[in-house]
Amino acid sequence: MLIAITLITFILATSLVFYIQYALMRKRNPLAERLSDLEKSNPFKPYGESVLRSQRETGVEKVFEPLSRLIPKSPKEVGATAQKIMRAGYRNKSAVTIFFGIKMALIIVALLILFLSGSVRSMPSENLVIALVTCVGVGYILPDFILSTRVSARQERIQLALADTLDLLVVCVEAGLGLDQAILKTSEELRVTHPDICDELNLVNLELRAGKPRKEALRNLAERTGVEDINGLVSMLVQTDKFGTSIAQSLRVHSDALRTKRRQRAEEKAHKVSVKLVFPLVFLIFPAMFVVILGPGVIKIIKQLFPAMGGQ
Repeated sequence: MLIAITLITFILATSLVFYIQYALMRKRNPLAERLSDLEKSNPFKPYGESVLRSQRETGVEKVFEPLSRLIPKSPKEVGATAQKIMRAGYRNKSAVTIFFGIKMALIIVALLILFLSGSVRSMPSENLVIALVTCVGVGYILPDFILSTRVSARQERIQLALADTLDLLVVCVEAGLGLDQAILKTSEELRVTHPDICDELNLVNLELRAGKPRKEALRNLAERTGVEDINGLVSMLVQTDKFGTSIAQSLRVHSDALRTKRRQRAEEKAHKVSVKLVFPLVFLIFPAMFVVILGPGVIKIIKQLFPAMGGQ
């Protein structure tokens, strides 16, 4: 058993070293190098290039690319993962490859830790199978959990920033700017306080400048963010553009409705606090209070009763 464990550990460590050496020392395509240099030297880069530019392939990407090929994945799973990564704010072309590579790397690291810990030697075969399945499951599920957490946090930031964004859009439109120019101005002014929604608005502006219809660019905004309030805003703007009604008035009405909805959500969370505090109160605070309040009395009662019972 010890010889088998040593052999498996040696094979895993050797394979990992060869993967890293191959990924770091392999040569890139000269055509890809030339295109990357031309893109870097482009003088007509738009504002917000930090979000949109195609980053040059790094050593990290080279390491994770061969590892990502070891994980079986369907096109549907790749598409869903790419959408979640985009909603988390990562728009690098190799983000999906790096994500699956991280999964495989975590699985390998978990297995190495399990074999190097020495607990496998005295572990029954049933427990060994359970430990192996646990390592594979943790390595596969943990990146998905972290990614979902980042997506939820970014969507919450966008949702909280939407009211201020709509107010500035109303001011810009009522000042005489068109909707496209108002979106551009808003993305520039709120970049320090609300960078996430400004990046999305900047993408909308770039799509409009590239020639996409406004309806398609706005629907892409709703698809990228996945925020319910953004979907309502996009539907309102599309209907306004379709029927030719006043954009400023529609934005002002939608902004008031959005602030009312945000206040209602805050009130809902405040009302849920009392219910959520029941479990900490019952299982954590009340037992400590009972010990502090009733403890001395219980001790005195025991001291008074037990001598009398002993005397009988």
